[in-house]
Amino acid sequence: MSSTFTAQLPHLTGTRFANIHHDDDAIIQAINHLLQDAIAQQISDIHFEPYETFYRVRFRRDGLLIEIGRPPLDVSARLTVRLKVMAELDIAERRLPQDGRFKFTNDSKTDIDIRVSTCPTLFGEKIVLRLLDPAQLNLEWDQLGYDPKQKQLFLDAIARPQGMVLVTGPTGSGKTVSLYTALRQLNTTDKNLLTVEDPVEIYLPGVNQVMVNRKAGLHFPQALRAFLRQDPDIMMVGEIRDLETADIAIKAAQTGHLVLSTLHTNSAADTLVRLFNMGVAPFNLAASVSLIISQRLARCLCSHCKIPHTLPDTILEEMDILYKTDKLGMTSNTFQANTDGCQHCHQGYSGRIGIFEVMPITTAVREKILTGTATEIAQQAEKEGMLTLQATGFKKVLAGMTSLSELSRTIDLRDNALKK
Repeated sequence: MSSTFTAQLPHLTGTRFANIHHDDDAIIQAINHLLQDAIAQQISDIHFEPYETFYRVRFRRDGLLIEIGRPPLDVSARLTVRLKVMAELDIAERRLPQDGRFKFTNDSKTDIDIRVSTCPTLFGEKIVLRLLDPAQLNLEWDQLGYDPKQKQLFLDAIARPQGMVLVTGPTGSGKTVSLYTALRQLNTTDKNLLTVEDPVEIYLPGVNQVMVNRKAGLHFPQALRAFLRQDPDIMMVGEIRDLETADIAIKAAQTGHLVLSTLHTNSAADTLVRLFNMGVAPFNLAASVSLIISQRLARCLCSHCKIPHTLPDTILEEMDILYKTDKLGMTSNTFQANTDGCQHCHQGYSGRIGIFEVMPITTAVREKILTGTATEIAQQAEKEGMLTLQATGFKKVLAGMTSLSELSRTIDLRDNALKK
């Protein structure tokens, strides 16, 4: 952990954890201070992890985990109990995972929604807190990182009265923020918007939001069937996980509704293969899907301490051959991170920006969906001007927004020379 980041967490680095086993009130104070510090540092997750000989706490900042303290091992059970009480979980149940949530008021009197997940491990219960701070949610198009052409394709797709828009990528890649940015724009008084999510992470007034409730038997398919009887205009499905959900969503997209959803896939074209493997017929996909977006989040270089860095000619040549950077209209203005960081960042990075691959389903792409492979679909989309994740990422490297090393950490580069 960098000295700069440590200095910004005074409650956690000195003796804050040292004496908490002497007083239950100190447990409460320590957790409250921990949450206040995490919110101030724009932390997305907090991990409480028990091991055989130590107990540690880690923050996830800008996508990376950072160890910030090791409380005494003999207070781990008390920390666990306190967190479970806050989330209204069963403190006597230690053998099964549990999920809960609670609200925490920070120093600025803002209510922060905190999601809690417990998981039994060999040496105790691991607890992860997901901090959902509305002040950190940026639902403005220009702040997400879309290329102007990509943004317009997205806007055109959600302006249609029917069809399906899919946003894909791994967990934590910003899919929900992209969808809610679209929902925010679509949220007008003349539209009926309904969402089903697991769980609801962002509250948006004017949108009818439903949370999956497995204990009550409310899953994605049941909610979608109910939506179709609720006179919907626009529906958002938190994730398509099975054939039943996919079938209902596709039928809705074919019968006069705009449907937004997410999947976990590596690229836009791979999304179609995933749906094929679920059992969705190719002709149904060709007829219903209008746009697929694959996305990642890369850390932004700190504007206060980033270091100018000239890429070797061999790297630039590889970029030009693989990604046609000469057509991206960008000049080489590359930088690398200052690993020592400064008061504005952690190890030379501050904040994250989206990297996107936006694939419109054109007539030619539809034909490939019916007869071709994922590779052929991707090749056809690139012929029509689609920027791949790699090309969009290099565009941001050449603009000085992020570094080549961060790009190689975030996405799969096609050539090993570019990873060096």
